[in-house]
Amino acid sequence: MSRIADDEPLPLAVLAGYQRTGHAWVAADSTDVPVGYLIADIVDGNLHIEQVSVHPRCARRGVGRRLIDHLAGHARATGVPALTLTTFADVPWNGPYYTRCGFVALDDSDLTPGLRAVRQREAAHGLDRWPRLCMRRGL
Repeated sequence: MSRIADDEPLPLAVLAGYQRTGHAWVAADSTDVPVGYLIADIVDGNLHIEQVSVHPRCARRGVGRRLIDHLAGHARATGVPALTLTTFADVPWNGPYYTRCGFVALDDSDLTPGLRAVRQREAAHGLDRWPRLCMRRGL
C-alpha cells in the first residue's frame, strides 16, 4: 500500500475548512502538543469520519478511540443518528479496529446515496486497489 503511504496530507486550506464548519477535533498530549485529529463530513444526515489520524508515537494508547467517542457524543448531542466511515477491510488498524469501536460493516444494498458517492470518489482516487467497505455506528 505504498501509494497510500506516499499520499500527500490534506492541504491546510482543506483542514481549515473543517475547522470553520466545526467538523475538526484535535487530541493533544499533556504538554498541549497535538497527537491526533479527526475530521468529519455530514453524509445523508450522519457524521461521516473522513479521516482519523494519530501520530505513530502515540499509537495504541486510545487516542483514536477517544476522538471517535467524542464525535459520537457530539453527534448524540446534536441529534445525529449515526457515524459512518469508509475504510480498508483487511488492514488491522482499519476494518477490524473500527469493528472493535462499535461500527458494523454495511452491505452494498444498505449504502445511502451519499455513501455511494463517497465510494465513487475513493475509486476514482485509486483506493479500490485494496478491499474497502462502508461501516456504520448507530447512536
